[in-house]
Amino acid sequence: MNIKNVYILDDRAILYINGEDAKEFLQNLISNDINKVNDLNSCFSSLLTPQGKFLYEFLIVKHKSGYLLDCEKPQAEDLFKQLSLYKLRSKVEILNLSNEFVVAAFSHEKFLTFNEAKDQTGFTIKYREDPIFLDPRNKELGARLIINLEKLYLSLKKLDLHDSNLKEYYSLSHKLGIVPKDLNKLQNKLFGIECNFEELNGIDFKKGCYVGQENTARIKLKNKLSKRLFPIHVINGKLYEGESIYNNEIEIGKVLIDNDYPFALIKFLNKNFNEKVDCKTKEASINIKKPDWIN
Repeated sequence: MNIKNVYILDDRAILYINGEDAKEFLQNLISNDINKVNDLNSCFSSLLTPQGKFLYEFLIVKHKSGYLLDCEKPQAEDLFKQLSLYKLRSKVEILNLSNEFVVAAFSHEKFLTFNEAKDQTGFTIKYREDPIFLDPRNKELGARLIINLEKLYLSLKKLDLHDSNLKEYYSLSHKLGIVPKDLNKLQNKLFGIECNFEELNGIDFKKGCYVGQENTARIKLKNKLSKRLFPIHVINGKLYEGESIYNNEIEIGKVLIDNDYPFALIKFLNKNFNEKVDCKTKEASINIKKPDWIN
């Protein structure tokens, strides 16, 4: 990622959780520990089904007396409705600020040029009252700025950042093995822990109960994690969502995201899974590599 490049993430949305019970409200729902989030640290987290299946993921940033949730725009409205269902009598206000705020991403190297910056995932600083944080999933994804749309381009000019092609950012994320978009295609199709959320700092196994905690903990403690979400690299042909992936006529996975940045749920412990060997689907030849941040 070039130190002068910035990517306007127009596919992202911002929800704001505020109110007297905001902290407790989120703590009872999300897979991470909301106590990690403060003026100097942001986190990555998810909302799961009661069975532990994936529903939504988001980055959480402290903002004034509440929390900003940076989520994928196609998921924003449904996430808003889901949080509202859990609200019940909690003293919580949930707002969709997507028309007011925008998210911009830039390099890890640029982030470290700020005087207050520290080289640790999730570390958060303020630039003219707007939060900038090093991506809590992986530092190679760089930093993010959440800012009012009206202030965006003036701030980018002062920071000497130049608007760049968003596809470059998507491609980097895919190369790293982190899903950049089309998260709706994953809903209810795999467990949150199979999304690699532990390695992406999105699950806290020491916190108390949250939605989906029981199955998530059971898979972890009983060492039953046999499938994981891995990026697909298409050599030739065409992928189709939901189709099986084969190696030596043995099924080793299933395509979940079939668009420009494809991902599959892979039986990575299966003896037939070999990163050095090309795999097949009905109409495509593909290669699957385990991200290097997974043990």
